[in-house]
Amino acid sequence: DIASYLKAGSNVLAAVVWNSGKQRALAQVSFRTGFILQGNTAQEEVANTNASWKYLKNRSYTPLTPDLTYTYYALGPGEHVDYTYYPFGWETASYNDSEWTSPQIVSGGLPKGVFDWFSNWMLVPRAIPQMELTPQRFQSVREISGIKSPKEFPSAKAGIEIPAHTKITLLLDQGHLTNAYPVIQFSKGKQAVVAIQYAEALFVDEGTAKNWKAQKAKGNRNEVTGKRFVGVKDEFISNGMSGQKFSSLDWRTFRYVKIQMETKEEPLVLDDVSSVFTGYPFVLNARFDAKDNELQKIFETGWRTARLCAGETYVDCPYYEQLQYFGDTRIQCMVSLYNSGDDRLMRNAIVQGDQSRIAEGITLSRYPSSLDQQIPFFSLWWIGMVYDYHLYRDDEAFVKSFLPGERNVLAFFARYQQADGRLKNVPYWLFTDWAETGGWHSGIPPIGTDGSSAVLDFQLLLAYQTAAKLEEDLGLKELAARYREEANRLAQSIEKAYWQEDRQLFFDTSDKKQASQHTNTLAVLTDIVKGAKMEEVMIRTLADTTLTPATIYFQYYVNQALSKAGMGDIYLSRLGVWKENLKQGLTTWAEISDVNHARSDCHAWGASPNIEFFRIVLGIDSGSPGFKTIRIQPHLGTLKQASGTMPHPKGAISVNYSSDKKGKWTAVIAIPAGTTGRFVWKDKTYSLASGVNTLAL
Repeated sequence: DIASYLKAGSNVLAAVVWNSGKQRALAQVSFRTGFILQGNTAQEEVANTNASWKYLKNRSYTPLTPDLTYTYYALGPGEHVDYTYYPFGWETASYNDSEWTSPQIVSGGLPKGVFDWFSNWMLVPRAIPQMELTPQRFQSVREISGIKSPKEFPSAKAGIEIPAHTKITLLLDQGHLTNAYPVIQFSKGKQAVVAIQYAEALFVDEGTAKNWKAQKAKGNRNEVTGKRFVGVKDEFISNGMSGQKFSSLDWRTFRYVKIQMETKEEPLVLDDVSSVFTGYPFVLNARFDAKDNELQKIFETGWRTARLCAGETYVDCPYYEQLQYFGDTRIQCMVSLYNSGDDRLMRNAIVQGDQSRIAEGITLSRYPSSLDQQIPFFSLWWIGMVYDYHLYRDDEAFVKSFLPGERNVLAFFARYQQADGRLKNVPYWLFTDWAETGGWHSGIPPIGTDGSSAVLDFQLLLAYQTAAKLEEDLGLKELAARYREEANRLAQSIEKAYWQEDRQLFFDTSDKKQASQHTNTLAVLTDIVKGAKMEEVMIRTLADTTLTPATIYFQYYVNQALSKAGMGDIYLSRLGVWKENLKQGLTTWAEISDVNHARSDCHAWGASPNIEFFRIVLGIDSGSPGFKTIRIQPHLGTLKQASGTMPHPKGAISVNYSSDKKGKWTAVIAIPAGTTGRFVWKDKTYSLASGVNTLAL
């Protein structure tokens, strides 16, 4: 609604329409660049796009290809803007648009399901809210050369005049990683050139021993002295007028911003430097308090990571790719449910996964994406996402609509199952985790001489078991039975092929040369290992250093297996990789466990503590589909006090655990109206009623 922006007299409606063409980010998918605006009623018809609109191609913009280290980069270009050619004042009512021309009318946009020979746009209602836009300021100047900056700059607005024929460099620190539109306000300085670069962190300068593009070490992210700045760059040229402003068309990701300015014949005035944060408008509706500052820091860092990896879709990382990978997204969705309660982006992700399925049946590894990529086992985690939604939200019709997709995914895998049920020669990228030892390569687990892999077979087994639950609850009972039969057949073959009796562990291949935490974790999660044997296997899984360790991503599943095996009390002692991130100055979670050489400094697949502080430590979980009942079984480890609140579809769940000097525990638990629950403490179960429950334990 633009009513609040209108004023008596002349008003202008104007819009920027842009597309980076062949250099666009992979996540940007469009049929054809165009602009459609339509009022809701006849009263607003005056605003409808038609021949009464005018347009101007802005000649001031050209793309800048990023010059980065050797790595995978899937985003668009930087921007070069020459303000000499910029239509200054185009957004004002007094602007003279007499030289603008009438646009080409292509065709109208119509709702999906309405046919027209000439319409190429099928429009559907937006499923998520508009992105947040919040002004923010930089925290400090870390380095400056060529001039002195005012004391209050940059945390407060303060002008800086750069004399003619001068070169200066500023290194600004936001204090933490952010996603934002930079806002550079400047005046005068005709033909002055200003370059702005954005970086998550600076790189350790390894000298000339090897090409700088191959130098990946970052060291402590708080340190800048002597380091190399590598980052995406924007650049602009001043036209000499007062009141100019640069803000990039697309948002940037940065903690550090390097600004280089070179003036020509007249001084340039840097009026102000700030930015506008943007992202999906998640609101933190959860609280975790264990009277431990480090745990609180982990919680805050995880929430920041989750927020920076959520925009129009979930994204794996904001700096390098901005692609919605469904393996990552499953964890991100759970963070959203446990920390915010807003499930709209999760619903959006599930729908987009279903929309991405190729003719063979599996989803793409990521979507939306203009470049197809297949990771078949991410399709299995997409089935897990659908089940997660079923477990935590009461919308059977929504979940049921994805059962055909679930069936198609499993039908794809069935084509590569051998007579005993094990997989062989599955095509495409078999990524599972960025593990690097024990025969793993490129994220792919070892494949035996028989063409099979325990890690891959276990993932399929878990998917069959999950699909059977979905079909039993919402689909075809006959198909549920069939999936259970497939699961049982595969489970027997897995145990026969991969179990090593002497080591009492599952190995990655039938050759039994190497084992991993992944294989044995999945053995527990799929119930191949049961009862007391679960704890025995998980103890060996953690203690045996010959096993290929899971990275920060797959630790999500390792910790779930520990909890299932009755070992949840050690969870808080297993936060080493997260504490190392903090020690190295990160303000979000790095992509891999090797923090020093991580490509991305912000990967939300590592934000699982923001789930497990509630699900494992405080013990809060869904007790039945739709979160209709609540199950609470805390694992407090060495804590003497812990409390927290998390959102529930019907309100909030709050818990407060405290121990007295004699070691006696009291639990105060509040659950929403219209729910019931169970509280489990040392193998004893207590019933919970809606409202406040106080238990002396």
